[in-house]
Amino acid sequence: MLDPSDRLLAGLLLAPAAILLSAIIVYPVLRLFYTSLFNLSLTSGLPGEFVGIENYRLMLEDPVFWETTWNTVLITLITVPGALVVGMGLAILANLRFRRRWPVRLSLLIPWALPLSFAGLIFAWFFHSEYGVVNDVLARFGIEGVIWFNSPNLAFAAICLTIIWKTSSFMALIILAGLQTIPRSLYEAADVDGAGRIRQFVEITLPLLKPAIVVALIFRTITALQTFDIPYMMTGGGPGTSTATLAMYIHQNTVSFLDLGYGAALAVVMFVLSMGVTAIYLRILRAREWAT
Repeated sequence: MLDPSDRLLAGLLLAPAAILLSAIIVYPVLRLFYTSLFNLSLTSGLPGEFVGIENYRLMLEDPVFWETTWNTVLITLITVPGALVVGMGLAILANLRFRRRWPVRLSLLIPWALPLSFAGLIFAWFFHSEYGVVNDVLARFGIEGVIWFNSPNLAFAAICLTIIWKTSSFMALIILAGLQTIPRSLYEAADVDGAGRIRQFVEITLPLLKPAIVVALIFRTITALQTFDIPYMMTGGGPGTSTATLAMYIHQNTVSFLDLGYGAALAVVMFVLSMGVTAIYLRILRAREWAT
């Protein structure tokens, strides 16, 4: 028997992974898009009716869709850079050379390991208007407490602060792994050349951390676009729909209203947003690799 060519051998080796990927990702996505082309409401008791792009047309005329999509984009624009900045600081702190670093590194795991729903409940208690920790601290400084969840802006700010606290540890763990790969000899050589800490950070740390930062941004941005648990547990989307996200609107249509066709169309939009953002990040990373 002749030995298979390299291309055939590669295909045979990748076939199991390709089949598994198709079974758990490709087929559900195609099924989701197929469902979005039907008027399929379980409350009507009628079989699904093919309506083409009617669900997408209704979506364009739906003010709640635009509001929840804007809330989702705004949460992404605020919390992703915020988590990156806080995570970078935590990673640098955990990477400092001192004797007992393990408590600092262990503390990074606690927010990351905490379930999202628990984090939402904890911070909902923190910002409670009557017995919350935040208003209690403000009162001790002579500042009158506020009803956080009655104001759209204050409720939105509380949600963003909670998400940044919850997700910054994830960013820190990835950045810390990147910091561990930077050779100490580069910093020693920079010290010999008279470079200060800031210049070392700009000239050595940041350029070598770019791959880790891009990976962290990809995962964090995708999860930000899919934000559900924390605003759902803290405000339920209120007041009104001022803090509702696209994922919450999908949940409302599919689980509460049992409108699977329209919910599937909304989910397709979220999938396209996530893939579009990922493609942009990967393009930037690839362009930098070619530049180097």
